[in-house]
Amino acid sequence: MRTIEWDEATSSVRIIDQRALPGELRLVHLRTAEQVADAIRDMAIRGAPAIGAAAAFGLAMAALQAGPQEPDAMLRELERNGDHLLGSRPTAVNLRWAVERMLRVARSSIDAGDENLPRRMLETAQRIAEEDVQANRRIGQHGAVLIHDGDTVLHHCNTGSLATVDFGTALGVIRTAHEQGKRVHVLVDETRPRLQGARLTAWELGQLGISHEIISDGAAGHFLRRGQVAAVFVGADRVATNGDVANKIGTYMLALAAHDNQVPFYAVLPTSTIDLSLSSGEQIPIEERDPAEVLGLQQDGFAIAPAGSRARNPAFDVTPNRLVSAIVTEVGILRPPYSTSLSSAAAEAQG
Repeated sequence: MRTIEWDEATSSVRIIDQRALPGELRLVHLRTAEQVADAIRDMAIRGAPAIGAAAAFGLAMAALQAGPQEPDAMLRELERNGDHLLGSRPTAVNLRWAVERMLRVARSSIDAGDENLPRRMLETAQRIAEEDVQANRRIGQHGAVLIHDGDTVLHHCNTGSLATVDFGTALGVIRTAHEQGKRVHVLVDETRPRLQGARLTAWELGQLGISHEIISDGAAGHFLRRGQVAAVFVGADRVATNGDVANKIGTYMLALAAHDNQVPFYAVLPTSTIDLSLSSGEQIPIEERDPAEVLGLQQDGFAIAPAGSRARNPAFDVTPNRLVSAIVTEVGILRPPYSTSLSSAAAEAQG
């Protein structure tokens, strides 16, 4: 089952509501671009590649629902919906990448006088989704060579099928190694404050039959220092030209601990996550989420801090390129200098 897909029968976007896992596999139908934006903002759907596909389907849905309009009015309506989607989560570059790609299709269709614009946009959204699945499978094949039989690896946040349209990025590498017959064990960071590791990654690994144990985020350094981790695998929400990686909060501390213990640290991502417009990670916008996520357990509303406490809740941090051993993409494993290898990879992916 894909995390997100178009339902032709209802002309809606069907997603797995990730807020309900692992207790319930809940399917939700989103029927407007506004509902797609809300689902992204509320993390019913999350993960950079999945967010990009969701935005593409949201714009396609807006075009299908717009009805007959003057070309300029249609374009303004689509741009308005695009801006609304872009505001849902600022850090993941896949969101902007998908919106801009969809709007280019809209503009070219309007310029050509194409009366089938809505259908063309839906076809493009479906193409974006399918490209993500194929890219993830190639990522898995490239990255699996970094895992050896008997390895214990450490994984932060969630980068599996739930974070993509299907298959996964960093977790897809682990999955591919498992499917190749390698014995691999995964230490799963719980990933506070929303526990994507404990709730989602552990659930996916269980579904796949991959050996794993959940650890607290603060325990990662302990296992790294004791030599019990062969490699660290994480995803990414945006990568700057110099190889600085923005990913789920806690990634930077994990990279520091891995570096101090000479354990390779791999970022795994599709080339759509590369942002060549930014020279370094200092330019990456970091989303600040509701402090309530830190002050309480979101699943049951249970407060874990004294009444009146205040909190800070950055959703992402930036890991400097010097701590990144390699970046795994659908076109291969990239090594420093990243300013060269990332640009070449992006160009190769675009054909």
